Amino acid sequence: MTERSPVIITCAVTGGIHTPTMSPFLPITPEEIITDSLGAVEAGASILHLHARNPQDGRPDQTIEAFMRFLPQLKQSTDAVINITSGGSPHMKLEERVLPAARLKPEVASLNMGSMNFGLFPLLEKYPEFKFEWERQHLEATRDVVFRNTFKDIEYILDTCGDNGTRFEFECYDISHLYNLSHFAERGLVKPPFFVQSVFGILGGIGTHPEDVAHMKRTADRLFGADYRWSVLGAGASQLRIAAQAAAMGANVRVGLEDSLWAGRGRKAESSGEQVRLARMIIEGLGLRIATPEEARQILHLKGGADVAF
Repeated sequence: MTERSPVIITCAVTGGIHTPTMSPFLPITPEEIITDSLGAVEAGASILHLHARNPQDGRPDQTIEAFMRFLPQLKQSTDAVINITSGGSPHMKLEERVLPAARLKPEVASLNMGSMNFGLFPLLEKYPEFKFEWERQHLEATRDVVFRNTFKDIEYILDTCGDNGTRFEFECYDISHLYNLSHFAERGLVKPPFFVQSVFGILGGIGTHPEDVAHMKRTADRLFGADYRWSVLGAGASQLRIAAQAAAMGANVRVGLEDSLWAGRGRKAESSGEQVRLARMIIEGLGLRIATPEEARQILHLKGGADVAF
C-alpha cells in the first residue's frame, strides 16, 4: 500500500452567509478575522479561506480596502496558504466578486462551478429580531435569487486570474458542477491537480445524506481519476459528520464559522479554531495526520506565499 497524503484542513473563518445576530463569535472586524484565523492555524489549519466584512455592521464587503485591513498582517504572522473568495455574496456582481483575487493574486481563490438557487431564507424562522436591518433583507432576498455562475462567468474569472499563478478551490454544490469542471478541463482551461471542494447542505444544492457524499466521490473519481484532490464541507449541523465520513473515504476537510456556527449538538463554536481541533481529532482518530502549509502547497501545486500581491 502507498502511504496516504496528509489531510489538508481548510478553515473558512467568516464567509458571507451568517450574520452578526446569529453568533457573538462570528468574526466581523479585521482584528477579529486576524485573531480567528491565527487560532485556526494554531489548531491545525493549513489553508485560510477568507471573506471580508464591513466592521461597523458585518455585511459582506468585497473591496480591496476591506481585504487589505487584514491580509498583510496574516501574511506576516503565519505561513498558512491564503485563499480569497471569488464568490463573495450571491447578491454581488461578478466583477465585484472577482476583484480581490484578481488584484491581490493569492495562492488559491475559490471558484463556484455553476449557477444555483442559494436559499438562506429558512434561517429567518430562527431569529425573530436582528441587530441590523440588512441581515433580514439579506436572508429574505434569497427566496428569489439565482447565484449566477454561468459558463461565461467562470471563463471570465479564469481569464482574469489566469496570469496570476493563482490556483482554484473549485466549489461544487451539486453533481452537475463536477461535470462543468470536467468541461473546462477537457478544453484545457484548467490544469490538474483540481482542488475540488464538495459543498453539502446549502438549500438549492446537494443534500447531506451519506449517499450524497458517496455519490459526489464516485462521480469525481470517474471524471477526474488521479487528477483531483477532494475536500468536503458540510453546512450547519452536518459539518463534522460529513467531515468524518469523507475523511475516512480519502477527503481533505474544510471547517470554520463561514460554514457552521456549531461545535457539537446545541453548542455554538466560540471560534473557528475550535472546529479545526474537532476535525483534527477525527482525522487523527482515523490514524491519519494533518498537512502542514508547506505540504498543502506541494499537494496542490501552489506557487508559494512569496508571489502574492499583499
